[in-house]
Amino acid sequence: MLFSDNSRYSYARSQLIETICQLRFPTILSIGSTTPAQFQEAIRADFPRYVARQEQQPPRVINPNTPQAKLEQQPPITNYNFISTDGRWKVNLTQNFIALSTLSYTRWEEFAQKLDKVLALFIQIYQPAFFERIGLRYVNAFSRNALGLQGELWDDLINSPFIGALSEPDVDERLVGKNSLDIEMSLGEQRRMKLHAGPGILNVNKQDKEPRFILDGDFSVVDKQIPADQIAGDLNALHDYAVRLFNAAATQELKDAMGPTPLD
Repeated sequence: MLFSDNSRYSYARSQLIETICQLRFPTILSIGSTTPAQFQEAIRADFPRYVARQEQQPPRVINPNTPQAKLEQQPPITNYNFISTDGRWKVNLTQNFIALSTLSYTRWEEFAQKLDKVLALFIQIYQPAFFERIGLRYVNAFSRNALGLQGELWDDLINSPFIGALSEPDVDERLVGKNSLDIEMSLGEQRRMKLHAGPGILNVNKQDKEPRFILDGDFSVVDKQIPADQIAGDLNALHDYAVRLFNAAATQELKDAMGPTPLD
């Protein structure tokens, strides 16, 4: 099964490497045309470091499905980065989206509280008419070395729906060069999931060649017009899916190695 129960735990040796929430809205040109000084001032106590980057957009298709179809290059957009003192939390703002990400996720309530504060200030300053997409993404990278599980197979630590051929007794994982599960599916009510699961090497530290098991779940609500007062409910629903996915993927042996403490 892809989804289990929604029991929540805090893990002393959590393998979650990044959590991201992104909210997309109709283009607000003033964000790209002028530096967002007022927004920076509003969040500067929590995010004092600032970096702005120019990012190239993908080309747009003109006259699709016609003989005159062609690609039109789009102008770059500015991505404003507001970063915490320790560099572990970041707010990204462009003319199309706002996002909060962290490398130090502990529990949903803390993340949601920080997001609520940032989002409330953004809405107050820029007054978006509505939102078009809400995304919540959890990226886990399970390390057998970090958890003292060097002698274990992925088949012992990850449940079979998520590891494909590696769950078969006649498959030696040392001989498998690539094995991954990639799913895009509807969860109903405009909710969707994009999932990648499988062993891989992290690119953060090129000296570290340990294969980790990546569990990357991206949950979203996509609608033409999402009002601001609907965001909290949608995010809670997406978080519930993320918890249930994690519980379905990780075996009890893996959870025990991470040092679980029940929440709630």
